[in-house]
Amino acid sequence: MPFSDRLPLFPLGIVLYPEEPVPLHIFEPRYREMTRRCLEEDRPFGVVYVTESALAEVGCTARIRRVLNRYDDGRSDIVVIGEERFRIREVHRDRAYLTADVEPYPDHDAGPVDEAARTRVITQHMKLLELAGETIQPQRYEGTPVVSFVVGQNAGLELEQKQKLLEMPSENARIRFLVAHFREMLTRIEQSRRLRHRAQGDGHASGFPEL
Repeated sequence: MPFSDRLPLFPLGIVLYPEEPVPLHIFEPRYREMTRRCLEEDRPFGVVYVTESALAEVGCTARIRRVLNRYDDGRSDIVVIGEERFRIREVHRDRAYLTADVEPYPDHDAGPVDEAARTRVITQHMKLLELAGETIQPQRYEGTPVVSFVVGQNAGLELEQKQKLLEMPSENARIRFLVAHFREMLTRIEQSRRLRHRAQGDGHASGFPEL
């Protein structure tokens, strides 16, 4: 989308990725007004990760996909879908909610994706989901050239790590980051399993396959 108009901002304690669906409960009057205008004008707003000390410079636009509930007191439950990344150029405070002049934040390196690394990060992710007791859905990785944001939605990342992933300049860089993250997580899980088995008197534990 062109960013010729100011983008309404919704600072939140989450990191939103492109194509990621997220439910939101809208209760503050200023954000009720913002979401109402976005619905009426069929336009997105910007979700930006915020901490106690700072507002992130890079965020992701969100479009309201569904209104789940409307309450008598004006609150609502909505589902948004992440669309595309942006960088904030200037924040404005002349409305009840923040708006900003923003610019697109595309990948700087749009070269070929390392297919071996892509396959590996998908395999690692499915293994972790399996260990967590979740249903494996291989089709979720298909049909998207940017698998890192699919994987990153539930990769066990801290919020600062999720923001770092959002700001990374290429798909290959994001995949390398996730591969290293998953390798560390799987190592910790394997060590924990071994210690648990030893404590139970087993004395050994079978390791994970090479991932």
